[in-house]
Amino acid sequence: MIQSNFNSAKIAEFLLKIKAIKLQPKDPFTWASGWKSPIYCDNRKILSHPQIRSAVKDEFVKAIKANSLLPTAIAGVATGGIAIGALVAESLNLPFCYVRSSAKAHGLNNQIEGGLKTDEKVLVIEDLISSGKSSLAAVKALTENNYNVIGLGAIFSYGFKKAEENFQMANCTYFTLTNYASLIEIAASNRYIDNNEIDTLNNWRKSPETWS
Repeated sequence: MIQSNFNSAKIAEFLLKIKAIKLQPKDPFTWASGWKSPIYCDNRKILSHPQIRSAVKDEFVKAIKANSLLPTAIAGVATGGIAIGALVAESLNLPFCYVRSSAKAHGLNNQIEGGLKTDEKVLVIEDLISSGKSSLAAVKALTENNYNVIGLGAIFSYGFKKAEENFQMANCTYFTLTNYASLIEIAASNRYIDNNEIDTLNNWRKSPETWS
């Protein structure tokens, strides 16, 4: 995982403010996996808030430049990474495509939508990293179609150890604009949560599959 000079605390504060991230330790959510979770993240809410949407786009651009990634194209992961990826591509004046979770079963049977040349250096944009599997599936699809993937950037990561391991195994560089640790710190300081809920939230992240 690479680092940048982006404002992790400010992005975390934005996500809490617009309820793109909700924290409910006393009334947990149920994920599609069946896991119980005190947190739910829906970064698509960013798109409805022009100033925050612009700030997130700008932080991606800063992170890309700070890490000297030098992409010649941007790819968004469907669906959450499509809109913000297109905004980043527009800001950098670069070609854009997006990657489906699987190829269409009709028409041209495309998994990658767009017209990028195969010699492009592609940076992938994602909205959220949990285990990293869906993000890395997009990276794999691009690589198998002869694109040179130079890294991946996401808005938020839960900071699971498994995600770090998966990205290392895939030899894929990545960065996030903010993360779980920053989120909990900001949530506590701005009273989105009580101090006595911090341990509960930290314990969940250590073992989300067994937490209840």
